[in-house]
Parts: sequence; structure tokens; C-alpha cells
Amino acid sequence: MDFLTIIQLLDSTIRSATPLLLACLAGLYSERSGIFDIGLEGKMLAAAFFSAAVAYMTGSAWMGLGAGIAASMVLSLIHGVASINFRGNQLISGVAINFLAAGMTVLIAQDWFAQGGRTPSLMSGGRFEPITLPFADALAGVPFLGPIYAELISGHSILVYIAFAMVPLTWWDLFRTRFGLRLRAVGENPESVDTAGVSVIRLRYAAVIICGVLCGIAGAYLATGLQANFTKDMTANRGFIALAALIFAKWRPWYALYACLLFGFLFAIETRFQNIELLGFTLPVQFVQALPYILTVVILAGFVGKAIPPRAGGEPYVKER
Repeated sequence: MDFLTIIQLLDSTIRSATPLLLACLAGLYSERSGIFDIGLEGKMLAAAFFSAAVAYMTGSAWMGLGAGIAASMVLSLIHGVASINFRGNQLISGVAINFLAAGMTVLIAQDWFAQGGRTPSLMSGGRFEPITLPFADALAGVPFLGPIYAELISGHSILVYIAFAMVPLTWWDLFRTRFGLRLRAVGENPESVDTAGVSVIRLRYAAVIICGVLCGIAGAYLATGLQANFTKDMTANRGFIALAALIFAKWRPWYALYACLLFGFLFAIETRFQNIELLGFTLPVQFVQALPYILTVVILAGFVGKAIPPRAGGEPYVKER
């Protein structure tokens, strides 16, 4: 494998890891506040559809992004009302959101565009174009460092840079601000937060809204950045893989980045290599395509017992009279 092939593989890794990273950070905010959310998949799917549909109708990728975030936030608020106000089962609420999004997106897409549950392909204005960073073209010919900067770091859409910038921002927000301290405390011991005069409900809703925004960006990236339209079930279980990465990362932002890059690397292998030889034996194409999902099962089986979630996670808070 030559150096250029490695650069291309890593470039594909970054693109594939971006929606996983955004969804993983979304789940991190929600679960750190004590609200378990397995509806990440549904929020991403709804955001992908509405971003593609609005971007096609308006010709603006930014309008599509706004529509995707709005759709995701609506589902997040539904989950918040069910989990926080009505103290419902958070897992059931998340499953319901996934089913709702899976059926709703195809139904509306067929009604609006009559293309079998798809949206029309987006033109240049309706999708986020790659950004060439300063001096990328001039440095492209420099040995080793030039291709890394010009091919690997430069040439991504704005949403990719936003996703990776969210990692240090999330770390700083959760571990260096008063809001982050209170949010983590709500996920561990909401009674003490309530005793201190801080609203548990308000903090949990803030986490749910942030989760909706990040899932909206993730879904919009799938439809207007990674691809140029919406197709049925295009999230391909990325929401569940993001949850596995979150458990693997033990609810920490930097570890989440590494876990999502690992999954993104497997997706890149699936995309770029159909035939892999190992010890003289060619692995079946189906096995290569299943690698991200096999790793998900391995992580959940091997780490779910070792990773300790927030102590108040999944438990509705009832204020003592």
C-alpha cells in the first residue's frame, strides 16, 4: 500500500467518522445529564431527509442545515417531554422516535417527490462543497507533509471542521464551566443539584436540546455533505454505532473522538477495499462490509460491563415535596 493510498484511506476515515462523532457527542451531552437516548438514529434520519428536501427546494445548503436541525430538535423535545415531564421509559421513547423517523421520512419523501422514498439529487448550491485551506495547493508538492495538509486536512466541508472542533469545545464545556459541572452533577446525583437551588428539569432540557442540534448537523452532513440526496434508511445504523462508541469512550469527549475514528476507519475500508487478503485467504466482501457492526457487538459485549454510566442515567427525577 503506497503513501497516497494511505492518505486517501485516512481521508475517507475522516469523512465517515464525522456523522458518528457528532451523534456520539450528542449522546454524551444527553446521557451525562441522565437522559439515555437511543433515538439518535431517528433524529439523524429525520435531519437527513428534511435537510436534503429543503436544500433541494431552496437551493441553499444552509437552509437545509437549519431544517435538519429543526427536525432533530422537534424529536429531541418529544423525547424530553416523554422522559422528563411524563417520566416515561427513556428506552421505549427512543425506540418510538426511531420507528417514527424511519416511517415518516419515506412517507413524506414519496408524497413530496414521488421517487420511491428518495429526494432528487442536490445541485452545487444545495450541498456543502469542500473547502480548500490556505496554501494547500502551494504545499501539495512538498514531500510527505504536503499531501497530508493538501489531501488529508484540507478539502473537507465546513461541517467536518465543525464536528472536530466540537470535541475540544465539548471537553471545555463539560469539564471547565459551571454549566458542565452542573450537567454532570445532574447525571450523577440530581437530588443534590435540586437542593442547591438549580433546576434539574432546565438542565436536562438544555442537554436534550444540544443533543438535537448535534444530531441535526450529523444528519444534514449525511445528505448534503457526504452524499447529495436522501435515501431510505441512509443512516445505516450509525446512531447505534455512535452509542457503542460512547460506551467505549466511557462518556468522555476525547475518547469519543478516538472511538469514532476507529469506526470511521472500518467504514473507509468497507468503501475502498472489497477484497482483502489475509494470510493468503481472501476475506468475503460481506465480512468486510460487516466489520463496523461486528466491532459494535464486540464493544458492547466486552465493555458494557466495564464502562460505568452516570448513576442517575435512565432514572426520571421526582422532586421531593
